[in-house]
Amino acid sequence: SLFLLLLLVAPATLRAQETDARLKEIDEYAQRVMQDWKVPGFALAVVKDDKVIFAKGYGVRELGKPASVDERTLFAVASNSKAFTAACLAILVDEGKLKWDDPVTKYLPGFQLYDPYVTRELTIRDIISHRVGLATFGGDLLWYETNYDRDEILRRIRYLKPTSSFRSRYGYQNIMFLAAGQIVAKVSGQRWDEFARERILTPLGMNATTTSIRAFKSGDNIAAPHNELDGKIRVVRYSNVDGVAPAAGINSNVVEMAQWLRLQLGRGTYEGKKIFSSNVSHEMWQPNTIIPISEAGEKFSPTRHFRAYGMGWFMNDYYGRKVLEHSGGLDGMISQTGMIPEENLGVVILSNSETSLPTIMMNKVFDVFLGAPKRDWSAELLERVAQGKEADRKEELETEAARAKDTKPSLALTQYAGAYAGEMYGEARVTEENGKLVLRLVPAANFVGDLEHWQYDTFRVK
Repeated sequence: SLFLLLLLVAPATLRAQETDARLKEIDEYAQRVMQDWKVPGFALAVVKDDKVIFAKGYGVRELGKPASVDERTLFAVASNSKAFTAACLAILVDEGKLKWDDPVTKYLPGFQLYDPYVTRELTIRDIISHRVGLATFGGDLLWYETNYDRDEILRRIRYLKPTSSFRSRYGYQNIMFLAAGQIVAKVSGQRWDEFARERILTPLGMNATTTSIRAFKSGDNIAAPHNELDGKIRVVRYSNVDGVAPAAGINSNVVEMAQWLRLQLGRGTYEGKKIFSSNVSHEMWQPNTIIPISEAGEKFSPTRHFRAYGMGWFMNDYYGRKVLEHSGGLDGMISQTGMIPEENLGVVILSNSETSLPTIMMNKVFDVFLGAPKRDWSAELLERVAQGKEADRKEELETEAARAKDTKPSLALTQYAGAYAGEMYGEARVTEENGKLVLRLVPAANFVGDLEHWQYDTFRVK
């Protein structure tokens, strides 16, 4: 019997040693990648077989200050909020209060898009699958830093012209997820924020997670956003995205986001509690909108053969496994979640700067656990980013070369001053200050730019 016990213990010990070796490799790589990309701080957690097997912070919360990032440091998860909104709808589907293919106007009777046909045909499934016919990020200036509330943002979207026909093409849409959040509110009688907290965050023990930066208190364990300007990393303000919270409003830490991944990998069940059914989980993980893969993308990821969007999740294949993932980006913050359900594996990376580090670390975790051929994702992406910067520089020079130099505005500067308005974004004011023109977007107090003369009667906003 001792022999039998040893036989049972040996594989378990080997497995534990193997996991330790994998996590050591990930940890060492993480430290190197942080240096490569000059990231002030980030945090990483790995979920395997329904356990959080790794959760760690790296670097500092804010450049020039000593407080370090740990596994409980809050970051903006930005668009990783979208899957939470899909799950809120899924709970209501389970309760028989709505169906995925119900028309949006059944719940939001005043909702309109530019095309009356699309308004009539648009379903809940459409608005959370990025296939409405609107441009990627189209209409985002309605919510970005503006004082418009959720209803007003949705009212104004009717003026946004489509860029493709309905359901024919992928176009990444934040405002459609706001519409989804407003449906949650209409059906449940609770604001999206309250419903998400009560039905998802609280049952998962995600008590530090917030749906707004207004919940932050001074002295909290919060990462500051950073980005790069003229080659220098600087601290920037937190974006207030309350207007579009169902698409981008959640702030969390890697330990709590790991619980969310456990729920997802558990197909709606967490520690024996059913939050939503495996049936709706299956539905959210189906490809609804095909996303084309470029030739360059094909070369970069040769084992990836398809890319699609389900409901709140991107999906692709990697070494024959289905991957569900989502990234999130707001000023000075990039996040990434990823899962390989067949491996019962999940990973979350939250960072306080605008770099490729979260993608790199997700790929590294996947490679290590799949036993994939070793790739230095960091070196490869540094090279790609450098090429991209060079292409941007060339484009800038070409634009500059095409400019009609030695031209003057046809009017005196004072004559350009005044109020300008559009039905969609609202009012903009141009004033003359110290012999220069200044543009202000009235609904967005922080949108102030100098108008520099470009050519003829064209000005560039800086």
